[in-house]
Amino acid sequence: MSQQPAQSQGHESGDKDKKRKETILDLSKYLDKPIRVKFAGGREASGILKGYDPLLNLVLDGTTEYLRDPDDQFKLTEDTRQLGLVVCRGTSVVLICPVDGMEAISNPFIQQES
Repeated sequence: MSQQPAQSQGHESGDKDKKRKETILDLSKYLDKPIRVKFAGGREASGILKGYDPLLNLVLDGTTEYLRDPDDQFKLTEDTRQLGLVVCRGTSVVLICPVDGMEAISNPFIQQES
């Protein structure tokens, strides 16, 4: 009995890997433009997007971190600090938005007090 190598199986798994690595988010239109990033845990930063990968690891240049209120970790203050060139780990990224066109709105789900 001669055994034939299962060449087609290896080729199929290669195709699956290629499909799996595709990202649904196309960040190429934001390269070299300012973006704002929110992270798990409440931190926020903005900077110029210099690079990214399919896992949403981001490289930001001229990065500014928006500092949080010590009493309420999810409330931002007016204080900032300059971080410069930063690599952001994709697993902690919650939200990415362009700085241009970003506008703060009131929360429609909060009951208005009379």
